[in-house]
Amino acid sequence: MKNPRDFFASRVGIIVVGLVLGGLAATLQWKGNPGNMGICMACFTRDIAGALGLHRAGVVQYLRPEIPACCLGAFLAALAFREFRPRTGSAPVVRFVLGMFAMIGALVFLGCPWRAVLRLAGGDANAILGIVGLAVGIAIGVQFLKMGFSLGRSYPTRTLAGLAMPFVMVVLLLLAIFYPQFGAEGKAALFRSTKGPGALAAPIVLSILVGLIIGFLAQRTRFCTVGGIRDVVLMRDFHLLSGVAAFLVAAFVMNLIYRQFHAGFEGQPAAHNTHWLNFAGMRLAGLSFTLAGGCPGRQVFLCGEGDGDAAVFVFGMLTGAAVAHNFVMVGAAANAAYIVVIGLIVVGVIGFMGREKLALAR
Repeated sequence: MKNPRDFFASRVGIIVVGLVLGGLAATLQWKGNPGNMGICMACFTRDIAGALGLHRAGVVQYLRPEIPACCLGAFLAALAFREFRPRTGSAPVVRFVLGMFAMIGALVFLGCPWRAVLRLAGGDANAILGIVGLAVGIAIGVQFLKMGFSLGRSYPTRTLAGLAMPFVMVVLLLLAIFYPQFGAEGKAALFRSTKGPGALAAPIVLSILVGLIIGFLAQRTRFCTVGGIRDVVLMRDFHLLSGVAAFLVAAFVMNLIYRQFHAGFEGQPAAHNTHWLNFAGMRLAGLSFTLAGGCPGRQVFLCGEGDGDAAVFVFGMLTGAAVAHNFVMVGAAANAAYIVVIGLIVVGVIGFMGREKLALAR
């Protein structure tokens, strides 16, 4: 295997990368990140929204460096392998809405697809309902794809547009490192939790390094939890799913080594056991991610490749995190059930109206 591209594209390559990512995620938890949350694209984006003051939940406010580091790692990989291709123009407003509802559904479950796997690897049995819901949502999304659903094609754009999101991520990373304070009283420009999950964090240098590694490797292999399930349902292709399985195995083994495995439904960190909401929240998330073309991690990595459509989706996720907390829609909260039903209707309508034959007829 003379060309590195061949290794990353191979079954062995994605399994190796899955093992590395799972091990790194468990290690971040061991080094201080919240329980069963070594890395979570939804929860960490939610924490960033809180740090920027977009929501008022004081226990989940921290500008997590892993997210911008993941994007920049993918950016470096795209540059190194000449895959940085600025592009945009594919139904941006629809992608924004899908990003919002994907995030809201994930926060009802309390975790993105990556965290669903990490929760299972840590012994949280509630994750089983979430993963089943995710698979059902993806399967429904695949049916829309089979009926011709498409958000349209993206088009090449100027380099400046492709560099916009990496630039934003650099700014966020610098803010995470320096956490600026202004004023005579030392008031923080960014919010930071003093208790709860937002107060738990691995050392920042380690978080940045791991984020860069994850972004680089995931960009090379197209690692995607949603894509793994989608490809099995759509094409009986287990390539991506084999990487996800390796991710689960590595996280499970490392959790045993670090003594982080605690089996059961009760007493799990950042979790609830309202089973139907765990299922329904991830069903909404799975459907939204499928129609948008990938899990939140994949969307972040695509931003590093210069994909403006993915950037719009990520900004939708950031907004969805703020909406979910400000309107009490997180976990098993009072309004969670209502927003899941509304979200399933809205995203279902998007899936139906986004079919190419219907779009052409209109």
